[in-house]
Amino acid sequence: MKIGFVSLGCPKNLVDSEVMLGMAEKDGHEITSDASQADVLVVNTCAFIDRAKQESIDTILEMAELKRQAAGRRLIVTGCLAERYRDELKREIPEIDAVLGTGEVEGFTAALTGGHSLSGNGSSSGAGHTPMTFYRRDPDKQGASRQVASSRPTSAVPVFGVDLPTYLYDASTPRKRVTPGHYAYVKIAEGCDYKCAFCIIPKMRGHYRSRPIDSIVKEAHALAAQGVKELLLISQDSTFYGIDRGERGALPKLLRALNNIAGIEWIRLLYLYPTTINDEVIDAIAELDKVVKYIDLPLQHASDAVLKRMKRPGTRQSYVRLLDNIRTRIPDVVLRTTFIVGFPGETADDFAELEGFISEIGFDHVGVFTYSHEEGTSAHELVDDVPAAIKKKRQDRLMARQKKIVASRQKRRLGETTRLVVDGQSPEHELVLVGRLPGQAPEIDPVVYLTDCDPSAFPSGSMIDVQIVGAHGYDLVARPVLHY
Repeated sequence: MKIGFVSLGCPKNLVDSEVMLGMAEKDGHEITSDASQADVLVVNTCAFIDRAKQESIDTILEMAELKRQAAGRRLIVTGCLAERYRDELKREIPEIDAVLGTGEVEGFTAALTGGHSLSGNGSSSGAGHTPMTFYRRDPDKQGASRQVASSRPTSAVPVFGVDLPTYLYDASTPRKRVTPGHYAYVKIAEGCDYKCAFCIIPKMRGHYRSRPIDSIVKEAHALAAQGVKELLLISQDSTFYGIDRGERGALPKLLRALNNIAGIEWIRLLYLYPTTINDEVIDAIAELDKVVKYIDLPLQHASDAVLKRMKRPGTRQSYVRLLDNIRTRIPDVVLRTTFIVGFPGETADDFAELEGFISEIGFDHVGVFTYSHEEGTSAHELVDDVPAAIKKKRQDRLMARQKKIVASRQKRRLGETTRLVVDGQSPEHELVLVGRLPGQAPEIDPVVYLTDCDPSAFPSGSMIDVQIVGAHGYDLVARPVLHY
């Protein structure tokens, strides 16, 4: 059969999509990029915040419309939304033929041919009891929506299944990569054991569980043989890797093993945690030549009062000490973080403290999200008392502050020579290439526009020396350095 697949959400979800695509191909099915030609339509969903849930619902409804256009066509919904709202999806969108949660990946190929029941063989049969409201676009009104499902009363207690997801892929699992050929995400662990007040991930993904080092190394060797040059290691907390298995120093050991693989040139760690990143990890990043000097450390806030309500570890001062230690041990490190504004009870003083923290530290990359009041989280019991307009104003203010910090740093980089990986042609201009520096991760960070060159001389995946010659907003402009 022809399979049309839509993957939404984070890179961790993308890996799940690649695994399902690999399973489908192994069973002889064909993957098509034209959904109108598909025999089976699949949507791998995200449900982390309201905006992600709405995007997932809109996509499912779009695919449901396509399903109605061809007799016998199937529609399968997988991923976090399926894990969290199984019953609502089945009830409100009858076009769906099968619903598979995050722990049911192994049932995917059976679902393609109708061998998987609508209710799933589920890891979390109670997950669908969480209340949800979503909207269906009304085709008769441009841009309008109409409600098709009502949330239960806000006093209702969300019920999640006792049996949390336990699935974890390994090196032998089929996988069809959809990223550019020169880089790949490698999920080193699944799930999470933290109790952050704003986060639903532990209930959707299960307890933290690390893959064995030899499984990850075996997968990395296979990826290198396919031409992959950059590995992006991901999990909910990559610095917790191995701790669940009682393995001391597992992450540095893994990094050293990966550093020895021929063909791999960059190794990037994503999603680190302020209480599990220790000196041993920091030193491994500093010492290993293939591990890029890039630390992605989501801190979420800097006000002690807000951090406490968020159930996040540490304080502003402990974060300052940690970041100082990182910069001391890795002088050329690039720091990325994310913050949430508008968490319940966040005052003007709390926000001012966060704004001052950003100015004090001077992060290289910052993402700012407005708080989403998610049912099933402990924060949902708090009053969502920061108006949406104030949340947006605070988000805009922090990003304006960060833009000034970035502009100042970009001026100092003019004339600098550095390494760059070419990701492909710019969508804006056929004579301009797009690439990234070691301090830039794909999709989430700014890019570098490569000019003054013959694009055909530098195919995707080329790693070349460039000179920074300008800036364009958050992005940089560079030209190749020719070696004679």
